[in-house]
Amino acid sequence: MVDPKSQRAEDFIHDGEIMETLALARERAADAAFVRDALDKARQGQGLTHREALTLLECQKPEERHAILEIARDIKRRFYGNRIVLFAPLYLSNYCVNGCSYCPYHAQNGHIPRRKLTQDEIAREAAALQAMGHKRLAIETGEDPVHAPLSYVLDSIQTIYATCHERGAIRRVNVNIAATTVDEYRQLKAAGIGTYILFQETYHKATYERLHPFGPKGDYAWHTEAMDRAMAGGIDDVGLGALFGLGNYRYDVAGLLLHAEHLQAACGVGPHTISVPRIRPADDIRLDAYTEAIDDDTFERLVAVLRLAVPYTGIIVSTRESPAVRARILDAGVTQISGGSRTSVGGYAGSAEHQLGNNDTAQFEVNDTRSLDDVVRWLLDIGHIPSFCTACYRQGRTGDRFMQLVHAGAIADCCHPNALVTLAEYLADYASPETRLAGTLALHRELSRIASPATRDRTAAAIAAIPSGQRDFFM
Repeated sequence: MVDPKSQRAEDFIHDGEIMETLALARERAADAAFVRDALDKARQGQGLTHREALTLLECQKPEERHAILEIARDIKRRFYGNRIVLFAPLYLSNYCVNGCSYCPYHAQNGHIPRRKLTQDEIAREAAALQAMGHKRLAIETGEDPVHAPLSYVLDSIQTIYATCHERGAIRRVNVNIAATTVDEYRQLKAAGIGTYILFQETYHKATYERLHPFGPKGDYAWHTEAMDRAMAGGIDDVGLGALFGLGNYRYDVAGLLLHAEHLQAACGVGPHTISVPRIRPADDIRLDAYTEAIDDDTFERLVAVLRLAVPYTGIIVSTRESPAVRARILDAGVTQISGGSRTSVGGYAGSAEHQLGNNDTAQFEVNDTRSLDDVVRWLLDIGHIPSFCTACYRQGRTGDRFMQLVHAGAIADCCHPNALVTLAEYLADYASPETRLAGTLALHRELSRIASPATRDRTAAAIAAIPSGQRDFFM
């Protein structure tokens, strides 16, 4: 029923296919032989079909659920090691013409203050993020062709890249803006963006249309087919996502995986990342209106199944989640997290209230309010390597070139050394004494784990040159 090569949303996100998949998953989850074969296939690190993945999501036996988590941890270590990439969102404007019922920026919210940053304010926000130690941003803005046209986004990207604060610089700007045209995607590519991110919110068409009663985002096909247009415009790193809690989570996991299969079949490369946000309280949003929320156990299993299904894809978890939940799901497959995040317009360089992220322009309540330094030290304490690396993008290791390295298990040869050097930069320029000590110990430990003597020596030399002023070494 599904046609993964079709450019039409109704063909590659096929409701009949998803409903049949969910029914089959319930049956097959009781078939021990089928589950065993799916787990054995997952162990090989070659991925799973959407039907196999949904079957594992339905597994009820404790030993099967334990195996899912163990295999996910093994695949995470095999493909990505112990690195966790750090980033921050940067909100430019909360003007919006859409009617999204789960977002406080919706056009009918008459009591939320509307704000749009000037280019000078954006430069101050970028400097504030650089002063924290960030190198990678994801810019966010509501959809409004008058207040936030593409020209405004392009100017903002240029401002961010041009802003250098002390030793800081933003080296990669990812973009999370509304679905647009092939021509505008070409302009974003020419502006030097990293990944283009667009959350589907929910793949169930009737639910999607109910939640988006007016505005351009209400066009399900236009929104769902955006990644095809982005790739046609030359953007080969795209990020998918669903907002869990809006619809049936099984349906949305199936939709995410069908979307990934479609991009691989139609465009030759799957998604660079998948984000898994859960709905959070916000101004004008009542959580009791959404009855599809998932508990922490289900969330952990969902992340693990995604890791088994798409081992080549990064998985992102934001500060929507508490420190306890983030600690729990890191090993289940997560590769990127935000840190020190503010979800309000002007939240980094503004007032103390803005900086807490609890003011009346916040898109949602942050659940992990720790500083970036606290997050870095926490990652070090639990055995992970915080990475601020942006080398792949600047070396042209994007799209199918990046995926080829991941599939071959060779991406760690670049990522691990680069992660260590960027961590060393952070320790020298931004870290507290406690974090610097923990990071220095980790650097000594991790250098010894680089298999190639030549690569190990180059990495050690780059780290040794940092105190004398060298920055931005990468392989």
